[in-house]
Amino acid sequence: MTDRVLILDFGSQVTQLIARRVREAGVYCEILPFNIDPARLEIFDPKAVILSGGPASVTQETTPRAPDEVFHLGVPVLGICYGMQTMTAQLGGKVETSDHQEFGRAFLEIAEDCRLFEGVWGQGERHQVWMSHGDRVLSLAPGFVSVGRSEGAPCAAVADDQKRYYGVQFHPEVMHTPDGARLLANFVRRIAGCTGDWTMAAFREQAIAQIRAQVGDGKVICGLSGGVDSSVAAVLIHEAVGDQLTCIFVDHGLLRAGEAEQVVEVFRDAYNIPLVARDASALFLGKLEGVMDPEQKRKIIGSTFIDVFEEEAAKIGGADFLAQGTLYPDVIESVSFTGGPSVTIKSHHNVGGLPARMRLKLVEPLRELFKDEVRALGRELGLPEKLVGRHPFPGPGLAIRMPGTVTREKAEILRKADAIYLDEIRKAGLYDAIWQAFAVLLPVKTVGVMGDARSYDHVCALRAVTSTDGMTAESYPFDHDFLSRTATRIINEVRGINRVVYDVTSKPPGTIEWE
Repeated sequence: MTDRVLILDFGSQVTQLIARRVREAGVYCEILPFNIDPARLEIFDPKAVILSGGPASVTQETTPRAPDEVFHLGVPVLGICYGMQTMTAQLGGKVETSDHQEFGRAFLEIAEDCRLFEGVWGQGERHQVWMSHGDRVLSLAPGFVSVGRSEGAPCAAVADDQKRYYGVQFHPEVMHTPDGARLLANFVRRIAGCTGDWTMAAFREQAIAQIRAQVGDGKVICGLSGGVDSSVAAVLIHEAVGDQLTCIFVDHGLLRAGEAEQVVEVFRDAYNIPLVARDASALFLGKLEGVMDPEQKRKIIGSTFIDVFEEEAAKIGGADFLAQGTLYPDVIESVSFTGGPSVTIKSHHNVGGLPARMRLKLVEPLRELFKDEVRALGRELGLPEKLVGRHPFPGPGLAIRMPGTVTREKAEILRKADAIYLDEIRKAGLYDAIWQAFAVLLPVKTVGVMGDARSYDHVCALRAVTSTDGMTAESYPFDHDFLSRTATRIINEVRGINRVVYDVTSKPPGTIEWE
C-alpha cells in the first residue's frame, strides 16, 4: 500500500499548496477538516500528519484544535503557522498575541540544527521565508527547543526530534519561501520515512482497477467538453471499460475556434470512443439574448446544459453511471469546515446541479488529483499535447469574455480575435510560459479611422497571466513588438474591432475575472 500523509485543514488559503508540495515529493496525501472523526483518522492510517495554517487565533477559547488522537499515533507531526500554535498550546506551551505582526517576506535565523533542516539549512544561516501571523509562541511545550527565530517571532521554528514533532511559524508551501519544498520533502521522506513511490503510472494502474470494480457491467455516460479534465477522465474510463462508456458533447456556441471539431477528431476518430455530439448553439444563444448579468448567464448556461445533456442521455438509455472530471480542489472545497457538500456537475459549464431524477451513480476517477497531476496523467495516457497543455477555459466560455449581452455576431468576432491572439502567442513560443491567455470583447465601442473612413466598432482587451497554482496571477510582460503585431492582425483581420488594449492588472486570491 502506498504511504499516505494526512493534512488537517484549519482554513488557510494555501492549504492546497501543502498537498501539492508533498505530492511533488512523490508522496500521496489528502486534506481533511481539522475536526475529523477520530475513527476516520485511525482508518486513514497516516505515516505523518501536517497541521495547516488558518485565520483563527489560538488565544481564543473557541477556535479550532487538532484532535488529541493526532499526538497518540506515534507518527511525525508538522505544524505550520496556526498549526504550530495550536500544537504548542495543546502540548503544554503558551501562545500570545504579538505586538510585532509579520505579514509577507521575512528572514529566519537558524538557531539550532534539527532533522527538519537537515541537508537544507544549517545553524547560524539566515534564509528568506514567508510569514503571515499576528500571534507568536511565548513558551515552548515540554520537549521542544527553538531552532529558528525571526524579527517578530523568537520561536519561529521549533522541534522535538525525539517525538518527531516540528513547528514553523512561516509557510514552507508557498513559492516565497524558496527552500520550503525541500523542507516538506525532508519531513515526509526522511523523517516520516515515506518511500516516494506515488507516480502517474502507478495511479493509472490503480484507477483503472477501481473503475472496473465500481462499474462492473454497467453503462457510463460522460459530459465531455474537450477540456483537460473531462478529456482525461473519458480516456481513462474508456481504457478501463471500453465501449461501456458513451461521451456526450454539447456545443453551446460559446467555444473557442475549432474546439468542437477537435473534440470529434480526438475522441471519435483517434480514440474510437462512442461520442454523441449535439449542436445546441441556437438554443443557448436564444436563451441568453438580452441577458446582461454575468451570474444569470452562468445559471442559464448551466440549466440549459443539464436539459440538453439529459435529453441526449435519455436517447442512449440504460446508463447506470455519470462520469465527471471532478478534481481534488473541488473535493477539498466541498468538505471544508466552512462549507458543505456540493453536487455541482464539474463539466464544461461548471454550474447547475445533478438532477435527482437522473438516478445515476457518480464515477469521479480524478477526484484525488490536482490540475498539474491531471495533465501528467493525460500524457501518461497518450493524449495529444495540444489538449493536455491547453490553458484553462472557464465553463461559460466566451459568455464571460463578453460583458453585456451575448449574440452570435459578437461571439464570432471574439472567437476570431481570440484565435489570432493565441496563434501569435504560439508563434512566439510563449504558450507554455503563460498559464492562461484570452481575448475579451468589451461592452463599449469607439470611433476610429480605418483608411479614409471613420469606424464605430468594438474594443478588444487581451489578457495573459502567469501563475503556479491559479490562486494568484501576474500579467505576462509582453514586449511592445508582440503587442503591436497582434493588435495589427486583429484590427486587419477581424471586422467589428477597431481598437486593442492589454490588461496588466494582477489577480489576488479568490477574484473572478471579466464577469
